Amino acid sequence: MVLSRLVPLLQRQQFALHNQVRTAVYTKHGKIQSEPYRASMGILKVLVTVISGLLIGAAISKNIANFLEENDLFVPSDDDDDDD
Repeated sequence: MVLSRLVPLLQRQQFALHNQVRTAVYTKHGKIQSEPYRASMGILKVLVTVISGLLIGAAISKNIANFLEENDLFVPSDDDDDDD
């Protein structure tokens, strides 16, 4: 039931996104169209998002690992680290 409602919604969304793609360089009067919108500092925004996500994820996993070790739910064995 959910899938039957979801498929038409996704098809409409895909159609709406397809209509926003600029395919013509000239207007119907022969003028060259203006440049499309370009996000300012796009790469910087991506880098900030990725780096902050990695740092937050590492902090959360470190806290969870400490919690598991303190409560003896998971304690790594020292036998695996023997190189003798």
